[in-house]
Amino acid sequence: MELRGKQKQFLKKEAHHLQPIFQIGKAGLTDEIIRLIDEALEKRELIKINLLQNTDEVAADVAEEVAERIDAFVVQQIGKTIIFFRESSKEKYQKISVQVKKI
Repeated sequence: MELRGKQKQFLKKEAHHLQPIFQIGKAGLTDEIIRLIDEALEKRELIKINLLQNTDEVAADVAEEVAERIDAFVVQQIGKTIIFFRESSKEKYQKISVQVKKI
């Protein structure tokens, strides 16, 4: 599934009120952080992460690596904030993806 423009626009609107649930700092992007992002996407489908000022990571590189490793979509990356989306494999968590498919 590839996200179309209207779908991305909808996801940006839905993510606007979300607070970042992960912060990447000095330790950088670790396997543990990626595993936690994967688990969070399974339950929430849409999450926001933030890179702290003291990190050496580049936001665009983090977005690309996470998206590749956990098969997620980068909805938007503004500054040091990244929004990810992935359809949940469990039907009980599929709230946002059902709405996205209708668009």
